[in-house]
Amino acid sequence: MKVTIHPSSLKGIIEAPASKSSMQRALAAAFISKKTCHLINPGHSRDEQAALNIIRSLGAKAEMPENDLVIVEKGNGQVNDEINCGESGLSIRMFVPLVALNNRSITVTGEGSLLNRPMDFFDTVLPQLGVSVMSNNGKLPLVIKGPLQPKNIEIDGSLSSQFLTGLLMAYAASDTPAVSIKVRDLKSKPYIDLTLDVMKQFGLRVPENRNYEEFIFHKGPSPLPNSEAVINYKVESDWSSGAFLLVAGAIAGPVTVRGLDLNSVQADKAIVDILMSANAGIAIEAKGIKIHPATMKAFDFDATDCPDLFPPLVALAAYCKGETTIRGVGRLTHKESNRAITLQEEFGKMGVKIDLAHDVMTIQGGNEVKGAKLHSHKDHRIAMACAVAALKATGDTVLEDAGAVKKSYPDFFSDLISLGASVSLPYQQFNL
Repeated sequence: MKVTIHPSSLKGIIEAPASKSSMQRALAAAFISKKTCHLINPGHSRDEQAALNIIRSLGAKAEMPENDLVIVEKGNGQVNDEINCGESGLSIRMFVPLVALNNRSITVTGEGSLLNRPMDFFDTVLPQLGVSVMSNNGKLPLVIKGPLQPKNIEIDGSLSSQFLTGLLMAYAASDTPAVSIKVRDLKSKPYIDLTLDVMKQFGLRVPENRNYEEFIFHKGPSPLPNSEAVINYKVESDWSSGAFLLVAGAIAGPVTVRGLDLNSVQADKAIVDILMSANAGIAIEAKGIKIHPATMKAFDFDATDCPDLFPPLVALAAYCKGETTIRGVGRLTHKESNRAITLQEEFGKMGVKIDLAHDVMTIQGGNEVKGAKLHSHKDHRIAMACAVAALKATGDTVLEDAGAVKKSYPDFFSDLISLGASVSLPYQQFNL
């Protein structure tokens, strides 16, 4: 799907979309809680739909009677022979340990870039927990046969915290005795905070967190069980998607973004501090975050714990005078694309020079950003970063495979248009 972004000015108020990180975790927690759960403010991205379909395939009853509500119930418990995780990295890493709780053989597969992502973690770890695993040389499909038996274990957390999220959920669901999970070199710690917070709100057993190096499940119930007959959980608004809206406001605003919780444990709320560091015109108000263009300067940031911020930060840095430094490049390899290389390539077409050295990215900003013919590489965050940078480019930008935004933020282009962006969509369909 091809769109054209014309140089534009934005003005208005926009609500940040629901967090797919929060929504997917909530669906997993609702499934293992075995209670009736109401998920309020659900998202409808492809990743969230994948998670919804997974819990249905695992025997839950899940329906959406209204646009702002998903109801999850225990269901019939009938598990499908095959589970499809779509293209969602979080879903496969979180749900495979839950699939492994079953005592029969189940095939786990996916689509698109997920087919090429490494799954060696499961080959290495799950057999230690009594689970039989067959993979395609460390990639999908996986054939899993449990049941998973929680034991004291040590894992590597350097590739992604999402593997740990899956194990924490599975241990909580299996009525485990006193056991612990030790973790080496854990990345993206705020996402584990989000996992533990969701587990707590759904009344699951929550482990003791010892400085993110060991998670201990003690005997007995969760210290703060949710004893309500019906669990109501409001899905947070998404700082990851909100970051693109805020950067768009800093480049082409004024814009007010509503719904983002400054007390959230989401890692990507760091965008606020970065915008302040860059001297963006930002103001925190009771009804939202107001942001408008200003003379911005280069910034220095370590994105190791929030790698999803790299794409919007590159768009921001393109309009900041001087050399911006972002660390944590190693976290970008196993995404929908190799984002470091993809950002360097696509922004290079716009005249923005990006250098990569070991774990560091440097962006030369403050020069003319040119309209160009770009490609998303079928990566949702690359598509959004290119579109945001194009708002004040000199000339039109044509973006191929722009429909990739459906993965996390299907209303992205229609939301930009509602703020005044001039975007030419195929057949004038705002929702790709």
